[in-house]
Amino acid sequence: MPSVTAITSTQLSRLIGLPQAPALIDVRIDDDYRTDSRLLPGSIRHDFRTAEQWAQQYRGKSVIVVCQKGQKLSEGTAAWLRHSGVEAQNLEGGFEAWKKAGELLVRTDKLPARDEKGRTVWVTRTRPKVDRIACPWLIRRFIDPNAVFLFVQPSEVPAVAERFKATPFDIEGVFWSHRGETCTFDTMIEEFALKSAPLLQLAKIVRGADTARPDLTPQSEGLLAASLGYSRMYRDDLPQLEAAMALYDAFYRWCRDASEETHNWPSTKPKA
Repeated sequence: MPSVTAITSTQLSRLIGLPQAPALIDVRIDDDYRTDSRLLPGSIRHDFRTAEQWAQQYRGKSVIVVCQKGQKLSEGTAAWLRHSGVEAQNLEGGFEAWKKAGELLVRTDKLPARDEKGRTVWVTRTRPKVDRIACPWLIRRFIDPNAVFLFVQPSEVPAVAERFKATPFDIEGVFWSHRGETCTFDTMIEEFALKSAPLLQLAKIVRGADTARPDLTPQSEGLLAASLGYSRMYRDDLPQLEAAMALYDAFYRWCRDASEETHNWPSTKPKA
């Protein structure tokens, strides 16, 4: 009988990237992390020895704890979390099982430094349309669920990045930007090694919408239309971002689960 306190890699992989995905906590020891510093998508590293101190920030959330082999460290940490009122499971087989199954692992060598609250902080231009919504969606769903996004006047992005220790993106002359005919979303897919089939398909849709090439995919023109509509609906960039997250959630689920499905009306024609 499967353990109610553990989740398999197959089960967890179906939750990754979704708005209802559990919080992922990596408690591998430093030696194991240095051997392979990649992380499960959206993971936050915590010291298992101080679980009682940081447990409260996960109250009301579903949590999956990951250690190297899914044994004592994740079992014990998950137990401490449950003791603190947190709904917690550990990943069966741990990091090794996830890697062996060929699931997504995020490269961390290009991951920006986190602030004192453990968040990555990003800055870009105001009035986002496509890329400046798509990239925050990707970061929140696969890199850092708690990421902070600052939208400022284009001329002020470099100075704000420096003064507020934020990472600039989707402006000219920075690392996280367009490269050739690809857009910033493509850059993030490449640098974070998020090359799953659904994300690569979504990247092509985003690229077509963001670089005036709606012929790249049949969906690109629709994404552009919806994105321009959102930009007219909201004067404040942050509410626009929060609202448009659902648009990218829908496109991602279509890419992952429904791209072969068709629809017509009526669904069942009456007999002649």
